[in-house]
Amino acid sequence: MRLSQPEPTPDQIARADLASAPQRPLVGPPPAARAAERSRIPARSRVPGRSRIRVGFLFNHEALHQIAHSAPIISQLTAHHPDLDLTVLTSSDEQADLVRDLVGNAAAASLSFIPLRLPRAAETIERFVRHIAPFKRVAVLRYNIDILRQFDALVVPETTTALLKSRYGMTDTRLIYTHHGAGDRAVGFHPIIREFDFVLTPGAKVRDRLLEQGFIDSRNHAVVGYPKFDAANMSRSRLARFFDNENPTVLYNPHFDPALSSWYSMGNDILEFFADSRDYNLVFAPHVMLFRRRFHTSLEARRVRWRHRVAEKFLRCANIHIDLGSTRCVDMSYTLGCDIYLGEGSSQVYEFLVEPRPCIFLNAVGARWKGEPSFLHWTLGPVVEDLTGLARELGRAIDDPSAYRDVQERVFADTFDQAGAAPACRAADEIAKFLERSLQRAA
Repeated sequence: MRLSQPEPTPDQIARADLASAPQRPLVGPPPAARAAERSRIPARSRVPGRSRIRVGFLFNHEALHQIAHSAPIISQLTAHHPDLDLTVLTSSDEQADLVRDLVGNAAAASLSFIPLRLPRAAETIERFVRHIAPFKRVAVLRYNIDILRQFDALVVPETTTALLKSRYGMTDTRLIYTHHGAGDRAVGFHPIIREFDFVLTPGAKVRDRLLEQGFIDSRNHAVVGYPKFDAANMSRSRLARFFDNENPTVLYNPHFDPALSSWYSMGNDILEFFADSRDYNLVFAPHVMLFRRRFHTSLEARRVRWRHRVAEKFLRCANIHIDLGSTRCVDMSYTLGCDIYLGEGSSQVYEFLVEPRPCIFLNAVGARWKGEPSFLHWTLGPVVEDLTGLARELGRAIDDPSAYRDVQERVFADTFDQAGAAPACRAADEIAKFLERSLQRAA
């Protein structure tokens, strides 16, 4: 991939990447019609004043990686639970477009879409702090609370929304949490989950840990599987052929968390290793948040790191494909299309293991990980601390790609419940049943 700028922005990378490969066309109205729709309809008037249960699907994040975790549920609710009055609430036009793409024409036509805006002063603050802190997520909740409180329930893939209860006292609206991944990091098992009225979990692993910690109870959760799998092309057909050779392709997927990520101390050395290699291709597709900010903070570890640039020479390497934030980073193109996973803490490793394949984990921070539930995924492949170890384990992965297959299959089955109907259908049914029970009690 050849780019002229020393540090292309995620949007620049996305445009270059999408221009070079076929993508699914967006469904729903064309962009001009969508813009007219947004400008013509006042936000509050978009909530229909009917007696049906009003459910809002709220998407409130700077990036797009959370949308596929709950958008497939919308389609199923539309098809099988027409008694629910559904509205999609988004904090960016890109989010609304991706929801339309994922739910399809028929479902999108039956939905209301409300853009959640900020006052000009808050937008000015956001421009100054967006590379440092998630100001916008909280501000969207604060400045749109009169819209949000009109719903009987809000379905969300992230936990910031819990502030509606804990900080802003919005207790009449049921909050339903879908998760946006199935990883092991401690941040995914935070006490704030107690603020949600109903929690959907992808499998026994997450459910049991939340129960053990007291963040859910036997009555306010359901195991439904992983709705994102419903949104992805799971054939692993190698449609995304990134290189003109038959060498094995490694996916380097570093996290943004400064208490865990290998990027800050090893990133450019890893890119250098592959740039010098004639044996491997590399897809460098980090967590989409890594390059959206200049600084990253870990409150738990009390650590702040400056996110350095990708060295310009790597942008011209024939065997290195760099994608810092296109839709391919979030639609499983890379996790399905690569041969070996290399990373530390992203839950995408579990998406990669939809087909058991070699994984190598980077302990760049000297973590004491053995026996820790937050590092369960590090049992699914060898853990290395330097480039010498990386070279050794890459060779072993080629020689014996099934070395960890048994443990990978066992942990995958514990992570993702695959019994019964499609995950999005199960999630839709569980949400509908919860709302019926909950609102009947309230009445």
